[in-house]
Amino acid sequence: MMVVIVVPTAYIRTMGVEKLAVFLALFVVAHCYPRSFRNRCEVKTFQFVSREEWGARRPFATSNLSHPVPYVVIHHSYLPAACYTREACAGAMRSMQNFHQITQGWVDIGYNFAVGGDGAVYEGRGWNAIGAHAVGFNVKSIGIVLIGDWRAKLPPGNELETVKRLISTGVQLGYIRPDYKLLGHRQVTPTECPGEALYREISTWDRFSLDI
Repeated sequence: MMVVIVVPTAYIRTMGVEKLAVFLALFVVAHCYPRSFRNRCEVKTFQFVSREEWGARRPFATSNLSHPVPYVVIHHSYLPAACYTREACAGAMRSMQNFHQITQGWVDIGYNFAVGGDGAVYEGRGWNAIGAHAVGFNVKSIGIVLIGDWRAKLPPGNELETVKRLISTGVQLGYIRPDYKLLGHRQVTPTECPGEALYREISTWDRFSLDI
């Protein structure tokens, strides 16, 4: 929905330019916090690429996720490899969806969100659908995959920062509990994921927990 603000010229003269700027900023903040990621107003700290924008197929089915969730689970894709442009990351998203839906027989791409080396968030199942990324934790977590193989090296700094901002946004919007626990995939499933380098990195982040 587009919000159009019409301010009379006389009102501008009365308020002055600086006061008007503050008014408009407060108006936008007040009107851009619906519980939907499709309103671009609420995406203030990172680029967001919707399913439509990266060329996703429709899910075969969906199951609703109960909010707020107590866990955030971090993954790496391993394959596809790291991507650093919108075009490459969109291709990586389609590749993951093909593998999950066609090869694995899942209803959709498994992750709730993905983050690319371009620093953008790519919509997977989103906030509202149960993912397929961590057995036993799908119904109580948001799964975030960092596109690439992060066993021996870290993702770019902008990719790591975007993950933190995405989690913070989820807390602010009520999808993730403020006292959530941050986990690496390997903590709940026998796997290398999210890669040794990335796992060591997230173990230094706020809310990381060894206590599951």
